[in-house]
Amino acid sequence: MTKIVIFIPSFEGGGVEKNLVYILNYLNKNFKKVYVVTSAKIRNKKLDRNINFLYPKKILFKSNNRLIKSFIALVIFLKYFWNEKVLILSFQSNIISIILAKINKNKIIIRLNTDPKKYIDNIFKKFFFQLFYKLSNKIIVNSNEFKKNIKKLLNLNAQVIFNPFKKEKINHKKLFFFKNYNGLKILNIARLTDQKDHSSLINAVEKLKNDGLNFKLCIIGRGYNFKYLKNQIEKSSLNKYVKLLGYKINAQSYLKYSDLFVLSSRYEGLPNVLLEAQQVGTPIISSNCPSGPKEILLNGKLGLLFKAGDYSDLYKKFLIFIKNKKIYKKKANNAKKLLYRFDYNKNLNKYKNIINNQI
Repeated sequence: MTKIVIFIPSFEGGGVEKNLVYILNYLNKNFKKVYVVTSAKIRNKKLDRNINFLYPKKILFKSNNRLIKSFIALVIFLKYFWNEKVLILSFQSNIISIILAKINKNKIIIRLNTDPKKYIDNIFKKFFFQLFYKLSNKIIVNSNEFKKNIKKLLNLNAQVIFNPFKKEKINHKKLFFFKNYNGLKILNIARLTDQKDHSSLINAVEKLKNDGLNFKLCIIGRGYNFKYLKNQIEKSSLNKYVKLLGYKINAQSYLKYSDLFVLSSRYEGLPNVLLEAQQVGTPIISSNCPSGPKEILLNGKLGLLFKAGDYSDLYKKFLIFIKNKKIYKKKANNAKKLLYRFDYNKNLNKYKNIINNQI
């Protein structure tokens, strides 16, 4: 039986990690020989204990550099699978894993996480990525818009598999910052990185403050932009209105007691946090970034969309929501009924079918 090798150099937090946990556990239960190649020991209590993780037993040095992590994972792969018939399922560093597959004469399935509109902006990049992605045996993406962009930009076909969404029991909690507060309670959950564009969110709520509107914004997440955003909040005199809460375990447990969830990203795959907000009926305002939010919100039928990076447009959407809270609460409740699109078993079974067709 062909061994399945899952290539994940860097196991990171957030929605991406949650998806990977679902996929790894599912594949481990449905195939006998599954191995996960990574750069360091993975600590996640929700992962099945009997998954075969391959990583350096001795840590010579620590690095957050993805290229270094990819090189470490490459060495681990060569150590265990050199000159052996395996099927590679790559979730990261796809160019490296494609080269590795061709050298080792393996079939490879790649799963893309970032829409090509984000990183292909000239003819040289187009040629480069088209050349390598074409060498893969199968391309998986997580939204229909993503699939269209792959076809349009690179003339390559891809199969859509939505992020597997599993309805789990949530112990709902109230944020202390919102305690005994009757104004608009806004929540954001995201890593504090440039991709998530919290600056635009803060600029938009500053305009709400200047209008004399009552609101509070909680931002849950950690990242390299913490100090920058903290300074932005202080300079805008928003300390009473905006709180950076850092990392929270089970951050989705705070969604139900928020009036509004805002996703301000410049680009995304298929953000799980929007599905989690829909599960509990929390209204959503999201950037119309490539590629998933528009699909989750059915082009605005299930929530409000604003132009990514445009805080003035986000501010306008805040005003629309404030004037029409009941309408958008109803839309949020309707969104619950459409979560079947992201059904856990339905979407994970697609991975199983693709793998069976390749081995």
